[in-house]
Amino acid sequence: MLKCRTAWRKLAPLARASSTLCRQNVRRTGLHNGRIPAAHMATGPTGGGRENQVYALLVGVTCLGGAIYAYRTVKGDKRRYLERIEEISSRPHKRTEEATASVHVEATEAIETEAVPKPEPEVAPSSEEPSPPVPDAETATSSETTEPLQAAGLVPAQPSPMLPSHVPYLLIGGGTASFAAARSIRARDPGARVLIVTDEPDLPYMRPPLSKELWFSDDPAVTDTLRFKQWNGKERSIYFQPSSFYIPPEELSNAENGGVAVLTGKKVVHMDVRGNKVKLDDDTEVSYDKCLIATGGVPRNLQVIDRAEEEVKKRTTLFRKIEDFRSLDKVSRNIKSITVIGGGFLGSELACALGRRSQDSGLEVIQMFPERGNMGKVLPEYLSNWTTDKVKKEGVKVISEALVKSVTCKDDQLEIKLKDGRSVKTDHIVAAVGLEPNVDLAKSAGLEVDSDFGGYRVNAELQARSNIWVAGDAACFYDIRLGRRRVEHHDHAVVSGRLAGENMTGANKPYWHQSMFWSDLGPDVGYEAIGIVDSSLPTVGVFAKATAKDTPKAATEESGTGIRSESETEDVASNAVASSAPAPAVTQKDDFGKGVIFYLRDKVVVGIILWNVFNRMPIARKIIKDGEEHADLNEVAKLFNIHED
Repeated sequence: MLKCRTAWRKLAPLARASSTLCRQNVRRTGLHNGRIPAAHMATGPTGGGRENQVYALLVGVTCLGGAIYAYRTVKGDKRRYLERIEEISSRPHKRTEEATASVHVEATEAIETEAVPKPEPEVAPSSEEPSPPVPDAETATSSETTEPLQAAGLVPAQPSPMLPSHVPYLLIGGGTASFAAARSIRARDPGARVLIVTDEPDLPYMRPPLSKELWFSDDPAVTDTLRFKQWNGKERSIYFQPSSFYIPPEELSNAENGGVAVLTGKKVVHMDVRGNKVKLDDDTEVSYDKCLIATGGVPRNLQVIDRAEEEVKKRTTLFRKIEDFRSLDKVSRNIKSITVIGGGFLGSELACALGRRSQDSGLEVIQMFPERGNMGKVLPEYLSNWTTDKVKKEGVKVISEALVKSVTCKDDQLEIKLKDGRSVKTDHIVAAVGLEPNVDLAKSAGLEVDSDFGGYRVNAELQARSNIWVAGDAACFYDIRLGRRRVEHHDHAVVSGRLAGENMTGANKPYWHQSMFWSDLGPDVGYEAIGIVDSSLPTVGVFAKATAKDTPKAATEESGTGIRSESETEDVASNAVASSAPAPAVTQKDDFGKGVIFYLRDKVVVGIILWNVFNRMPIARKIIKDGEEHADLNEVAKLFNIHED
């Protein structure tokens, strides 16, 4: 094209001069002969004929030269393009891992300059040179150059293919709260399209069995099947629904009747609340109409382990997910000693589960915590001490009042030094010291995080901002009876997720539910709790002699489910009838078979633990909801029928 412009600039003055001369000759001839200029132009007068011929010749030569140049340029581009495609197709499909840095740089440049061929001029292809298949060439070039770099981590992962750019309902997090919300949304809006985004590789599942029933399974393949037998003998999967329940994310937009899709292995890293859209870790953007944040939490770790050498961190498990269960199960079968740090629900459950296994394998199981007894922050001291004895009978070596000073690796073992001078040697550590709510999106979304309890602050309808709700462990909500709270239990995730889903479809309901939680120390001892259960509060306990039916195993046989909160009904509370049997005085015996523990604040019951008393939680919920003072809690205990045989 540059050559054409240069030639035209040289020829243009001559062409203009010839044109001007022709016009002047025509004008003069017309004046002398009285004829119209058109006749002289047509016949070619003697004075201007030669100039007209020169002009026509110049114009013709210029056009012909431009056409020849364009043809050669197009032909050359096609030839080079075909040679490039042939070169790419001849490359090996796999590159060796020993590629040098210079090769990666060249490949990166190829992505920028050659991944997409330059568009050809729109000319009719000749029969001898058919047009190459451009789309296939683009795909081949792109995949050949980007896949090796993605494996080497030099370029970001490609966006999820065919992911819908817009969804009516977006749920961030793949846990219990998200699944409960999705089910609630679909119940109120049968044609709803719901997308769940989770950074885990698994479909939504329940977490409680990870530290409970799965450890007591006789199936050697339990880590693969994730199926377990409940205390009542019935088998079920840890997953809420099989994969057939969900539809592929790429089919969500076109699903005639809507559905629930789960995008696994992707994390939401940024929220644009004004634009109603989020960005994933692969730079994919998804817009939404309504959004739920149910990101749960991440396990805390001890600072001394965070500051320790890398080998200590490799031998430490922070227990939370399916992969943690699988990893710990494998580790516990190949070592001689394991130490659980933490005396709360999770730590005590795992200690009992591993202790039961140690009876056959010879594994040494140690549990240490800063309190005087197991679950010392929750249970009154006398019951905490009794529970500690129960854990010891499960084969666990308990070290109480243990404050970890340092952890080092020495002689292929971990050495835990305590502040009082004691030391423990072990092969592996399980840190079960609490949960930190996941509020990574707070900054980009401009959401408020509670300074006292953590988590996103929400209103009574679990709403953080317009079109954004929060449920589960990450929600800090206002309890009309007990004040602002944040709860980290399965039942709260179920109910808060369910309510958030209803409100996302326009229900506008307040969260008044008093969620419960439960813990089992094997199949023989279990408890359910509700409200504020803090050992620093005054407590009153009413106990009775236990029978064969007062165990977690018997409770699941009656309810038909291993997740007891799923079988609750509010009808139990309204229909409860107090037992007519006389209640004994409040006592603190050495044998706490079953009973009720009341937690008081300003003489009002704010928390209740049902010790080996099951399927009575709606009664406890009603007592807390009423918020009344009780002169004699023995009479209140009659509502739970603990004195019946």
